[in-house]
Amino acid sequence: MTETLPSFQIIAPGRVNLIGEHIDYNDGPVLPVAIDLSLSLKITPLEEDHIELHPLDLGTTVVFRIKDIAKKVDIDGNPLPHFALYPASVAWAAQLAGYPLWGMRAEYSSNIPIGSGLSSSAAVEVGFAQGLKTLGGWEADRMMLVKLAQKGENEYVGVSSGIMDQFACLFGKENHALYLDTRSLQWEAIPLANDVAIIVADSRASRQLAGSAYNDRRLACRQAVEGLRQVLPGLESLRDVHPETFNRHAGILPESIRQRARHVVEEIARVEKSVNLLKQGDISGFGSVMVDGHRSLRDLYEVSTPELDVLVAIALKQEGCFGARLTGAGFGGCTVNLVREKNAEDFIAAVTGEYLEKTGKHAKLYHCHAARGAHVV
Repeated sequence: MTETLPSFQIIAPGRVNLIGEHIDYNDGPVLPVAIDLSLSLKITPLEEDHIELHPLDLGTTVVFRIKDIAKKVDIDGNPLPHFALYPASVAWAAQLAGYPLWGMRAEYSSNIPIGSGLSSSAAVEVGFAQGLKTLGGWEADRMMLVKLAQKGENEYVGVSSGIMDQFACLFGKENHALYLDTRSLQWEAIPLANDVAIIVADSRASRQLAGSAYNDRRLACRQAVEGLRQVLPGLESLRDVHPETFNRHAGILPESIRQRARHVVEEIARVEKSVNLLKQGDISGFGSVMVDGHRSLRDLYEVSTPELDVLVAIALKQEGCFGARLTGAGFGGCTVNLVREKNAEDFIAAVTGEYLEKTGKHAKLYHCHAARGAHVV
């Protein structure tokens, strides 16, 4: 750490996935975008060998010693509260990897809604990863920070997530989506039209990402691979099955497993098609692919809800809406909508009103744009 290093500030965005759902654990490509809802993190170096967390939105403070990170306890020996596990997890992963850690005070607040599938936790993780790197003068590239953040979430917090969330929150680029191959980790920034807004609609329906339902989907994908190996020896994942090949052999799979696998195989193809459409500037064509993706998540993967379906149906009736679909794991949460910028505010008003009328629930809509990834201000 540089002795004269003053306090510094980091901005870390949330993210939303435009297309490519439930395929990261099948080695498939995804197309997320960092959005301009973000975590603001101020870091002040300390002489003491501890880390102070001041989440301003919660109005509380937690302090833990660097030497005690692995124990998951605060300075008084009490278990770390859940919110503190996310920043601590990054420090733990970095410590394990041999990066130096320094005492610091971290004051932070966020306008990313929690529990809505917009990666509020990943924003915390990559924000702290960037802060710890800056404070410690690490020679670590962005992908290493992503891997540290993911390792911390998987092994320290205990949440089995893929790498997409942390990647998008760190690699985000203004006016671009991010194509990420989750197998090779090769990526490319894909331009988005300047006159298009990304509107996220929170259904405000309780998110029942029942661990059992999510795990059932993952199990079905593994069972599909095992079944298809009868005719495709050596098959590693559904990523390697072309739609035409799948259609030839799908009949050997039980119906439920066949439906889950069909979604994955066709969704991977949708991501590849989407990249080409965006490169051609065909936002209408891309919007149509989004709608196809929603139907597949609703009918084949069965992770939608009545509220999400209502939000999508209302959105698609509005002037200037190119496409809409559920985003994230489903079972509640949000939809993502691509809307012409000049129609955005009318879209928000119309969807909010009609959704309340049809469901009795107050949706919360966020008018967003593609944003830069986590960085020191």
